Amino acid sequence: MCTEKSCWRQDITRKEHIWNAMRAAGVTLITAWLYYRSFWMAVPLLPILLWHLHMMEEEGARKKEAEFQAQFKEAVLSVSAALNTGYSVENAFHEAHKELRRIYTEEDRIMRELQIITRQLRMNISMEQVLEEFGVRLGAGDVRNFAAVFVSAKKSGGNMIAIIQDTVKQIGDKIDVKREIDMILAAKKYEFRVMSMIPYAIIGYMSLSFPEFMDSLYGNVLGIGVMTVCLGIYMGAYYLGVRMIRIEV
Repeated sequence: MCTEKSCWRQDITRKEHIWNAMRAAGVTLITAWLYYRSFWMAVPLLPILLWHLHMMEEEGARKKEAEFQAQFKEAVLSVSAALNTGYSVENAFHEAHKELRRIYTEEDRIMRELQIITRQLRMNISMEQVLEEFGVRLGAGDVRNFAAVFVSAKKSGGNMIAIIQDTVKQIGDKIDVKREIDMILAAKKYEFRVMSMIPYAIIGYMSLSFPEFMDSLYGNVLGIGVMTVCLGIYMGAYYLGVRMIRIEV
C-alpha cells in the first residue's frame, strides 16, 4: 500500500526526474551567482535545491493524478458499456482493457492497473478481492470509494450500471470543478511566475549596470549577511505564493 502522494510520484518517468533535477540545479546555481557571486555557494544552498526539486515533484505528482482521474473515468465508462451489452462483471473489465488500448498506451497508469486486474481475474481471484486490492493499491479517494461501493453492490446484487453511472458523474463533476479552478487561477499563476523572476532580474540588471554599487554586497561579511536575509525573505514569500495558488479539489 502506498500513500496517495507517493502513488503518483511513482508515475513520474526517469526523464521527468532528470529534467526536474536539472531545473532545480540550474535555479540553485543562478541563485548562488546572483546572491553571492560564487558558484561554490551552491553547496551550502543545497537545501534550496532539494526543496525546489521537492516542489516540482509534487507538481508532477498532481499532474499524474489529474491524468489518472480522466483515465479512470474512461475505464469506468468502458466497463459500463460492456455491462450494458450483457457481459458479466469480470468480462466487462476484460473488454474495457481491450477497448482502452485504442486510446492509451501500455505505459499509462490505467492500462497497467487494468492489466493487473485482468491477470488476477484469469487466476480466478474473486472480483471483490481484485477491486479491494485495486483501491488499496491506488490510495486515491475516488478509486477506493468506487471499489468499496462496487464490491458491496456485487455482494448484495445491487444495480451495477447505476453505481457506475453515479461514479462517472462524480468523477466528471470533480474534473470539471478542477478545470474551472485552473482557468480562474491561470492568470494568477502566470503573474506569480513573473513576480518570482523579478528579484533575479533586478539583481542581474543592477550587477550589469552598476557593478561598482553591487560590489559592496559581495566578498564581505556584511554584504553576505544582507544578501542572505534578502534570499530568506524571498524564499518565504515564494513558499507562501505557491501555497496560495494551490487549491486541492
